[in-house]
Formats: sequence, structure tokens, C-alpha cells
Amino acid sequence: MTAILRGDLVARELDDATRIEVERLRADGIDPSLAVVLVGEDPASEIYVRRKRLAAEAVGIRSIEHRLGAATSQQSLLALIATLNADPGIHGILVQLPLPPQIASDEVLGAITPHKDVDGFHPVNVGRLSTGTGGLIPCTPLGCMLLLDRVIADFRGLKAVVIGKSNIVGKPVAMLLLERECTVTITHIHTRGLPEIARTADIIVAAAGSPGLVRGDWVKPGAVLIDVGINRIAREDGKTVIVGDVAANECDHAAVLTPVPRGVGPMTIACLLRNTVQAARLALA
Repeated sequence: MTAILRGDLVARELDDATRIEVERLRADGIDPSLAVVLVGEDPASEIYVRRKRLAAEAVGIRSIEHRLGAATSQQSLLALIATLNADPGIHGILVQLPLPPQIASDEVLGAITPHKDVDGFHPVNVGRLSTGTGGLIPCTPLGCMLLLDRVIADFRGLKAVVIGKSNIVGKPVAMLLLERECTVTITHIHTRGLPEIARTADIIVAAAGSPGLVRGDWVKPGAVLIDVGINRIAREDGKTVIVGDVAANECDHAAVLTPVPRGVGPMTIACLLRNTVQAARLALA
């Protein structure tokens, strides 16, 4: 029988710890603050920003929103980021993606000062992650590892297969698993012989953005499955459902599975808040 690893429950525990840390920081004279920048009126981005604001407020982090029009120039956005970088009262900066086509996302993310980069996307933080020398870790990969820590005591020598090569999830989670001394294989939907590779895995992290990609016969008995996929599927009745990258109904021989929803998603926001507190703590150094 597969154990369901509920990320939303783990996220609540993480939020409780973050709330305590916020109180400690306030006692030290630091009021943890997160600046969220939203450019345009993308409906999904609106929802994500609202969730982040409410989650921040729930643990005591001050959330400041900066809403810019869809026609905002890159120069204007970079000027705002420079202002936030220079503001000692702002500890974390998050620019909600995607950005409008006239704005180069890489340049914008690279303009955020590394110790305020709570998304962990700045090249300096990416470099620190790849060399195991600290820095702010991308939220979703960090959430994946915190979930794995709940069910795996010793990672050394385990075979991990990461399906997905994005800079946001696939590559960083592979680096984190490698740091734990797993033997890591990075794959993607175009990898030849992907089912056979997946069958060798003790851990599968599915982050390809392909609904139901990982079938039951891809999974060896006793494997741990971390499903990062969030795919919106229209049903015949016109309603939309959210499904993951794992065909969960076929994987009752796995040891552990994260559900979609209520799996990795809540951990991403909880880790964003954790990173904000870490960034605020750096202000005391």
C-alpha cells in the first residue's frame, strides 16, 4: 500500500517554525519583509501573488506588492528592483513570472541582489547551489528535499531519476540529491529509453509538465515518487481538474507518493517564506 505524503501538512509545520523565527527576528529588531512585483494582469499570476501575500501575512512576514502595467518597460522594472535592492527594510524580492514579452526575464532576475533573491534564481545562488557552498535555494527543489527527508533517513547510494531539466526544478533538485550522495540521472521527455531508466530508480522526481507521463510500469516496487507536475486538464463536462506528472492510480506498488494537489505545491510557498526569513537573518550578519 502506497503511503501518501501530504505536502500541505508538512508545510503547516514548516510555517509554524517560520512564525517562531519571525518572532525571534523581531526581538532582534528585524521586521522580515517581502516585496512581490507583479507585471501585467495574468490571471494565474494574480492567484499566485494573492496566495503568497496571505501566506506571508499568516506567519508574520510583511508583504509589499508592487503592481506594474503590462506595458511597463524593462528599464522601469529594473529601476524598481534597484530601489528595492537599496532599501534595508526589504529583505526578500520576488518578481512573479512570466513577464511580458518586452522584458528579458534573465536580466531582471539577475538584477536582484543575491541575498534578497528568495526565489534562488540569481546566477550567484545557482552557482552556490552547484558547488554546495550555501546561498538561497530555489523554493520547489527545497520543498522536494524537505519532503524526502520525511521518508528517507540515508540518501547515500540511492538511485534518483529526475524527469525534467528546467532551471527552476529539474537541475537544482538534481544538484541537491547529488549533494546527499545519491546517484543521479537527469532525464526529460525526449530521453530515449526513459521507462527503462525510471524503473531503476529508488527516487523519482517527476517535473516534466506532462500529465500522467510516469506510468505504473515505470516504477519499481518500493520507490519514492515526488510529483512536481501541475497540469490543468479540461474534462468532458467542461470542468478543469489539476493532475500531476505521475499516473497515481497505477502506482500502488510505490512506497511513497506525493499527491497533486496538496503535495509539492504548498511546500513551494512555505519554502519561499523560509527563504525570506533566512534573507532577513542575513541582515543581522
